Amino acid sequence: MTKKSVTINLENGLDARPIALLVQRASQHESSIYIEIGDKRVNAKSIMGMMSLVLDNGETLTVSADGTDEKEAVVDLEQFLSGQTA
Repeated sequence: MTKKSVTINLENGLDARPIALLVQRASQHESSIYIEIGDKRVNAKSIMGMMSLVLDNGETLTVSADGTDEKEAVVDLEQFLSGQTA
């Protein structure tokens, strides 16, 4: 299992469109991927789960992945959430 703490650095935080893009990116990986913040842990491949988090710019969360491409998955989502890729 690979885990990484990430601070959200997206212009509008994670509203509907960025969440949909995040779920699409997560779904491209074989690994199980979760987003954790506080006591909540949701599947990053679940649009409804991700919408339930209501994440804002500047918040810090943990991305965790477990599977064959876990390291790549965590790096990919870290880059997306930190605003390094579109």
